[in-house]
Amino acid sequence: MGTVSSRLPVFPWDRLEPYKATAAAHADGIVDLSVGTPVDPVPALVQKALTDAADSPGYPTVWGTAALRDALTGWAERRLGATGLAHTNVLPVVGSKELVAWLPTQLGLGAGDRVAYPRLAYPTYEVGARLAGAEPVVYDDPWELDPAGLKLLWLNSPSNPTGRVLSAEELRRTVAWAREHGVLLFSDECYIELGWEADPVSVLHPDVCGGSYDGIVSVHSLSKRSNLAGYRAAFLAGDAAVLGELLQIRKHGGMMIPAPVQAATVAALGDTEHVGEQRERYARRRTALREALEAAGFRIEHSQASLYLWATRDESCWDTVADLAKRGVLVAPGDFYGTAGERFVRVAFTATDERVDAAVRRLAQ
Repeated sequence: MGTVSSRLPVFPWDRLEPYKATAAAHADGIVDLSVGTPVDPVPALVQKALTDAADSPGYPTVWGTAALRDALTGWAERRLGATGLAHTNVLPVVGSKELVAWLPTQLGLGAGDRVAYPRLAYPTYEVGARLAGAEPVVYDDPWELDPAGLKLLWLNSPSNPTGRVLSAEELRRTVAWAREHGVLLFSDECYIELGWEADPVSVLHPDVCGGSYDGIVSVHSLSKRSNLAGYRAAFLAGDAAVLGELLQIRKHGGMMIPAPVQAATVAALGDTEHVGEQRERYARRRTALREALEAAGFRIEHSQASLYLWATRDESCWDTVADLAKRGVLVAPGDFYGTAGERFVRVAFTATDERVDAAVRRLAQ
């Protein structure tokens, strides 16, 4: 029996373990700026919503409660500028990584089908294609792709790892191209609340999609905006036909968000105060790390949004990782995200203020 895992690349984070051990041996402890996991508290109103819903003995539904769907459509209208959304235009999912990894399979893709994603990208786009037995294809500009056999096109703005933000014109052009060639477009917008030097635009904005959601779906997560990575709360918005098909498949697979997490999601999406407070924390950490990196001889590219700085000293990313690990600072090598990143590192600013301050001191040494 063949193993599905044989289709997949080596899990990238396993390669970082020796450098993590080196950084952890620092006398003042490790400063982990690699994974980008939230470290700040879950907002109190979200915790309360979760505990208030703790007595949930029955099975939740895959489509979620009506209150959850109201929260999803309401947020998308307020924050993204999407118009005329109905409940059929939204679908909760069990974290965005699960969706990215299994989407090609749930769409029925396989041998002979192609899945495209940016040349520098979150590795799970490739993983999803390989799990389905489809062909992964990278691009620099999506409208230059050969559309033959192309069934799924991923956009990612703001980008992980680079923090690059696609303009409304770039998004418009790509949506038009995808529709012209009958290619389903999914836009990963999980960092859309975290624009610093640019204001990210959703593919669902009428200036981009023309007020029609045909052939387009956006992906959103509460992990970063609300510190809910541990809750696995995410959702899709867009083409009702595509989401209806996914809903039927996910019903059979029992892919449901726990009822308390659904209640917590409603609370989180209904509040903007905690989002502003978290942005302020990240802005302080971003500024401190950027200034320290540049003073230490790094060049920062893109990084207009997201939770990362895309940094280089024009050397092998692994040389940079090794040097910083000796100082007790762990970062992610750029080649985790494609060969085009082999001279960059991704630096997350999700550590605590105290740990960011420690990194700043060490970079100055």
